[in-house]
Amino acid sequence: MTGTTLISADNTWALMAITCGWVAFSIYAEQTWTWASKLSGAIIALIGALVLTNLNIIPTNAPWFDDIIWGYVVPLAIPLLLLQCDIRTIWKESGKLLILFLVGSVGTTVSAVVAFSLLKNSVPNAAGVAAMMTGSYIGGGVNFAALAGAFEIPGETVASTTVADNLLMACYFFILIAIPSIGFFRKAFTHPHLDEVESVGVDETAKTQAAAYWERKPISLRDIAVDFAISAIIVWVSVEIAKVFGNIIPTSNRGLTMLNGLLGNKYLVMTTVAMAVATFGSKHVEKTAGAQEIGTYLIYLFLFVIGVPASIKQILVNAPMLFVFCLIMVIGNMLFCFVFGKLFKYNLEDIILASNANIGGPTTAAAMAISKGWVKLVGPIMLVGTLGYVIGTYFGTFIGNMLGA
Repeated sequence: MTGTTLISADNTWALMAITCGWVAFSIYAEQTWTWASKLSGAIIALIGALVLTNLNIIPTNAPWFDDIIWGYVVPLAIPLLLLQCDIRTIWKESGKLLILFLVGSVGTTVSAVVAFSLLKNSVPNAAGVAAMMTGSYIGGGVNFAALAGAFEIPGETVASTTVADNLLMACYFFILIAIPSIGFFRKAFTHPHLDEVESVGVDETAKTQAAAYWERKPISLRDIAVDFAISAIIVWVSVEIAKVFGNIIPTSNRGLTMLNGLLGNKYLVMTTVAMAVATFGSKHVEKTAGAQEIGTYLIYLFLFVIGVPASIKQILVNAPMLFVFCLIMVIGNMLFCFVFGKLFKYNLEDIILASNANIGGPTTAAAMAISKGWVKLVGPIMLVGTLGYVIGTYFGTFIGNMLGA
């Protein structure tokens, strides 16, 4: 795929220019035109990546996307955005989100059995696929890889499932971002965080709600320097701590393996360290401007990259029924989250982010919270979503064994 694209995978400057250029357009559009504000800059960024990929203009994999954005940009963005999360104020929110997240996990597991029952004769290694995707749609890529190895699933099945999942993730994220703008959901659920963002008055100088929310704020060179320094130090310390835990905790049994995966997870350590800094250094952190703006821009680069691997052509050629298999599981998760959320009067934002943390993981859930301006939910959803890495392999192993993988 990468060899037939207009821009080659190793042309990092061109890919960087395209990514930054389209992200700038997405943000400009959201803050300038009413239609774009309703659609949201995040969706515009995703659509751009989807179109460019499927027109064979940019590759689905490249060092710029895989190494730089995932390896450096995302880790830098997370501490910047968590610097507003005083841990003393978020535990109340985490408790509610945790229950909803676990309900979504059950929904993923049940829908895996449904998908297997309907498509076991159409999808090769269907039981193994159900196990892999159960782990992935509760945890993430780590659980996916662990279950693929545990059940010895053939490489071609793993590759095809990955392609199907990539396209579905782009579509799923697109839908979740659009839901808060749909009248049915706004009438059916409470949405205090959405109301808080929309309560910002739009004057004659701010053409859209997004422009009003992201109005100009004083920021100095010192602010930028301190923001990046704090973020880089937090990432560095977190990576080193995760390495230490990863090296000293043995993997001699399943329990210790899961503990190793938890404490050796740099994103979990990063979230914890960043919120500790925000909590115990709140007086100093509050004096520094620009962290939210810089962090949000970096997350927009990540939102573009989410849409890059979604090759419609590869799905049509290699894995149409795998796409349907994964789709059934995603729909099942959403039904469980939205029905349970409605019955127990959860906020719309909680439901959306809990489902996102299941299916997409804590990083995409946090990215969505950031793109929508739901700043108070960024820390809680990162914490809750990280739990998926702990329990995902257990759920996936149970499903694989039950279905005979």
